[in-house]
Amino acid sequence: MAPTTQITIPVDDVTLPGDLTVPDDPRGLVVFAHGSGSSRKSPRNQFVAEQLVDRGLATLLFDLLTEAEDRDRDNRFDIDLLTDRLLAATEHVEGRDDVGDLPVGYFGSSTGAAAALRAAGRRPERIGAVVSRGGRVDMAADAFDAVAAPTRLVVGGADTQVLTWNRDAAQDLACETEVTVVEGAGHLFEGEGELEAVAEYAAEWFVEHLTSA
Repeated sequence: MAPTTQITIPVDDVTLPGDLTVPDDPRGLVVFAHGSGSSRKSPRNQFVAEQLVDRGLATLLFDLLTEAEDRDRDNRFDIDLLTDRLLAATEHVEGRDDVGDLPVGYFGSSTGAAAALRAAGRRPERIGAVVSRGGRVDMAADAFDAVAAPTRLVVGGADTQVLTWNRDAAQDLACETEVTVVEGAGHLFEGEGELEAVAEYAAEWFVEHLTSA
């Protein structure tokens, strides 16, 4: 099993904890941006991260907010704040010897997907791929023209409103974009095999686009 290192990410006047897992000879690094009310301990994101590591990708799961900040519900939907935190984490790992030179992708869930798209738009030369799981990508519409990274939008077929938002976003994003529907799945992909499908779709996308990067 690939080793996981607990790291700390200084940003502004706070320190954010993170879990960095690096397999042998990693082909890329995927930084996770979780959704509102979640954390680096999200079992769904941890499951996806484990599958990515099995495919030779390093992963970073970190808390975008401190515990105190998370108690203020408005912070969970402050996409500008979440974007700044994601970019700070990206810059922090770029200074590490083990992963600093790897191509970087973002995996965003719910509101974290909006932060991932905005961050990718601000670092188009650095971010090689984005995958969104049930993402509130509509909250990043002002950044669509700036996103260059190939983007896969994975949505549950029963998550009708979010599916509509994602299909609309796919029409407006300037980058290569693919909407992938997990039929019958709701927002949390809790049904049998649904999260496994998300992990497979994400792994395919990152392996293809980060390796080529």
